Amino acid sequence: MTTTSQEELFRFLEDRFACAQACTECARACATRASLVDPDGTENQELVRRKGIMCAEVCDATCRVLSEQNQVDEETIRVQVEWCRQVCLEGAHVFDGHPGAERTAEACRACARACTTFLATLKP
Repeated sequence: MTTTSQEELFRFLEDRFACAQACTECARACATRASLVDPDGTENQELVRRKGIMCAEVCDATCRVLSEQNQVDEETIRVQVEWCRQVCLEGAHVFDGHPGAERTAEACRACARACTTFLATLKP
């Protein structure tokens, strides 16, 4: 293995771990936010609750995929991480319009950034 290959592998693993960690933090924030919304509330509150649940589930699933050592092919990882990135961006947009959800929106954006960074390390 050349030095460049070792550096690329190290970056890949670092970015993969950072993405998994951001997914975990986002899942926790979204699950908490969803639990704070009244299930019988307004249409906007229902949207926040549904987006929170969906984002938490997708982030949790993505973290599990990223944690599986060599058991998932690269294309599956790419699709899962891209899906997570999209869901997080959608969630952040919804949370922006909900008072008190600023931290959750930022956790979603941080996860989307980590997903974008990790996707850049995958081969095209």
